[in-house]
Amino acid sequence: MPTRYHINLPDPQRARGSDPRFAFKSQGAEGIAAELQDALRSDALFARWRDAQEDPDAVDPALGATDPAASVQGSEHNLHVELVVVTVLPGTVFKQRLRLLAGSGWELRDVSRAR
Repeated sequence: MPTRYHINLPDPQRARGSDPRFAFKSQGAEGIAAELQDALRSDALFARWRDAQEDPDAVDPALGATDPAASVQGSEHNLHVELVVVTVLPGTVFKQRLRLLAGSGWELRDVSRAR
């Protein structure tokens, strides 16, 4: 069953992960949404992160799960970005990808079952 996440980036300029190799590159809502959607649909971001770990073979392969049908919609409101994410990925995987991209610069506003 898909889950809908409502995410707020209060300061999109600061919504960057601690390692620039994995952090958002985009500035606007549409670009940020596209980057997150790609990170959920493919394992490319996960693979780059895993390969950068001291012991890549020790990384839990479950963190590499993907959702080819994941969708992310982004909109800008009064200098902040709101994202609506629909995915079947477990919350741990979703949050790990979001932390790589945005660091701690995001807020979870609501979670609900998507239809």
